[in-house]
Amino acid sequence: MEVITKAEIAGLKLHSRGKVRDTYELGDNLFMVATDRLSAFDVVFPDGIPCKGAVLTQLSLFWFDYLKSYVKNHLVTDKVPEGLPAYLEGRSMTVVKAKPLPIECVVRGYLAGSGLKEYKANGTVCGIKLPVGLKNSSKLPEPIFTPSTKAVSGHDENISFEQVETLLGSENARKVRDYSIGIYKRASEYAATRGIILADTKFEFGIYKGEIILIDEVLTPDSSRYWPADKYEVGKNQPSYDKQYVRDYLEAIGWNKAPPAPHLPKEIIDNTTKKYIEAYEKVSGKKFEFA
Repeated sequence: MEVITKAEIAGLKLHSRGKVRDTYELGDNLFMVATDRLSAFDVVFPDGIPCKGAVLTQLSLFWFDYLKSYVKNHLVTDKVPEGLPAYLEGRSMTVVKAKPLPIECVVRGYLAGSGLKEYKANGTVCGIKLPVGLKNSSKLPEPIFTPSTKAVSGHDENISFEQVETLLGSENARKVRDYSIGIYKRASEYAATRGIILADTKFEFGIYKGEIILIDEVLTPDSSRYWPADKYEVGKNQPSYDKQYVRDYLEAIGWNKAPPAPHLPKEIIDNTTKKYIEAYEKVSGKKFEFA
């Protein structure tokens, strides 16, 4: 599979170009293409990750199907419309044109990443007080909902549930919180049967025909931390099936997390591809056959 860092589709009007996805108008629907672009610390990198877009799409399709009895989603079909380029196979989907809600719905079940840094400083994660004595990668007593803004460029910022209520209204705020925690619990229970810990994840929701539905991607290595359960050990960073591997590399080289992003060594690119494919195969139980 060739590396696709930008979709160019003659005859279709570009709707939006995000950090990873290029989305086009397709009649009453949207045509969403997952490219191989990599975004870390909210900065897009110049190097694509081979197969990444296909993994994101195929894993999202798996989870949309798994969760459809609990929450509706935006998927119409994963079949590529006739006449469009062959490279879109496996990395694209047609979706309904929902109105995206202006927040990222983050759920954390373990103490890691920016949450760990805040906890060490204040004993809180996104302002939520947690028990004393937790360590790196500790399981939290209960999953917590830690929403953030949805930045088009730059960094997302954590916000309180009260701020979510102001943005969405109390009823919709409660719905997305309950959906988010409910999806996390269902997904983490399933992941455990596959020997995987779902440490944290983020969701996006939209409004379609008056209902809140799940949109964008879901439970991918881009939006989630997946850890191998058999190697889990409290008190240290965990090996992972996600882009935490890239984040750790970037922290190690002392990058200031501001554009322009540095080029990644071939070893980091190759290993990231392997981790993404392994995430798909571990979660789905299927062989990755899209390369």
